[in-house]
Amino acid sequence: MTRILLLARHGTHAEVGHVLSGRSEIALSERGRDEAVALARHLAGVELGAIYASPRRRTVETAVAVARPRGIEVVHAPALDEIDFGAFTGHDFAALAGDPNWQRWNAERGSARCPGGETMGEAVARAVDFLASAGEGTTLCVTHCDIIRGAVTHWLGLGVERMFQLGCDPGSVTTLALDARGGATLVALNERPR
Repeated sequence: MTRILLLARHGTHAEVGHVLSGRSEIALSERGRDEAVALARHLAGVELGAIYASPRRRTVETAVAVARPRGIEVVHAPALDEIDFGAFTGHDFAALAGDPNWQRWNAERGSARCPGGETMGEAVARAVDFLASAGEGTTLCVTHCDIIRGAVTHWLGLGVERMFQLGCDPGSVTTLALDARGGATLVALNERPR
């Protein structure tokens, strides 16, 4: 039996594209709330068996926009949490650009560890383990950009170093069809609801 995973990135917040927010509790911006409502409209005709979200505030707010009109509870899923960026957390990207550890992290995503944090491999493994058994039918999982891109590269058999070739905009949804043998087909990537 094929299961459908809808991997949604949380909506925009004030730090998107400027600061590595990591596991902060930043809320959605007005634009992000609009993106969450657009995601809810986009998925209105889709029967969802479950809605999971990373425990971060921005993912929960996005998931609630979809769940509330349906009367479904959002289940917090720590396995979908943002990467633990350790010492990188809270720094703006311009400041990180000259950091050799940051450069190594981005060049060697498969093996480099964030100082005081986790590797991309660890983050992808925890997310994929969860996603492989999350729900039946069609399941919505609201999480973070690199978690989504990491899961997609895993199921497509690509190294995580190739993840930057995949788009993943705030408020977007990526669809995977998982088969009974553990394989997956990429149905849609970075679909942006209007």
